[in-house]
Amino acid sequence: MAAISGTTALIAAGVSAAGSVAGGIIKGSQARRAQKSANRRAKKHRNEIKAIEARRQDVINPFEGVTDLSSMVTDLSAMAQDLSGKITDVSGNLKNPYANLGVATKAAEIQMEQTDIALANTLDNLRATGSSAGGATALAQAALQSKQGVTAGLEQQEAQNEKLRAQGESSLQQMKMQEAQRVQSAQLSEGQRVQGLKMGEALRVQDAKRNEAMRMQEVEAKGKEFMYREQENRDIQALNRQQALLTGQEARSAAASAAKADAWSGAVGGVTGAASSAISGGAFSSDRRLKKDIKFISLSPSGLKIYSFKYKNTAFGKGTFQGVMSDETPSYAVIKGDDGFDKVDYNKIDVQFKNI
Repeated sequence: MAAISGTTALIAAGVSAAGSVAGGIIKGSQARRAQKSANRRAKKHRNEIKAIEARRQDVINPFEGVTDLSSMVTDLSAMAQDLSGKITDVSGNLKNPYANLGVATKAAEIQMEQTDIALANTLDNLRATGSSAGGATALAQAALQSKQGVTAGLEQQEAQNEKLRAQGESSLQQMKMQEAQRVQSAQLSEGQRVQGLKMGEALRVQDAKRNEAMRMQEVEAKGKEFMYREQENRDIQALNRQQALLTGQEARSAAASAAKADAWSGAVGGVTGAASSAISGGAFSSDRRLKKDIKFISLSPSGLKIYSFKYKNTAFGKGTFQGVMSDETPSYAVIKGDDGFDKVDYNKIDVQFKNI
């Protein structure tokens, strides 16, 4: 009966192993195809990212084309005009009121004539009375002195006139100088006023032109900045979309790779598990002396300690296994081997012997 049971276990283990291998191959093939598809799509997205980066615009300076407006400032000194010709110099109309001052000779002439008449009358009286010649001489001398007084009066009047003419000429020159200064001051003030008006207007026009030019340059710079920013945002959005798609495909590729590995691991695990089951259908060497790298894992439901370990001699099995120690297992499940080492019948305990 034991031989039949062992044979049945081996057959069942073989069927299970075959099923595990077949399922693992199918799943592995599907995972491999999914990984290849994900890799192709990921490559496409990488190429698209490179293309977008190659098309990205260069970083710009929106104020690169700003013009130096200092050339718009104009020298306005030539705008000043000489207005002296528009102002009349009236100094030529000024006259010396004493320039043509005459001597009052009429009265002198009358006085001299009266003196001559008086002298003639007196001489006539002297002749009529028979007076001496000395009296006539005295009268003539008196008449002469009277005429000399008249002449002296005329000379005095002429000197006074000359003095008045000199004073008038001095006053005239002073008035002419004052008028010339007035004209010069008026010319300067008017020229400055007109020049100030023209320069003020010219400066206003210059400021208006410069401000407009600056406004246009600022508008153009802001336009360039807006276009650059919008294009950059679009490029970044496109890159983000492609990166998200690439990340998704890379995740799919990684998942497929993991699925492929799990499929092959499942197939191998199925074979190993089947083999372990087949082995555990009888008994398996579980003597502590045959093992190394022993590490406690957990307790079974019945309280048996479960370990991971490796066999010192790979003839008993390669890799890491899960099982119990024979010296900690109930005696009803322990079998003494012909080689002197203990075996454990895992069909009698609640611990599965397997390769992990």
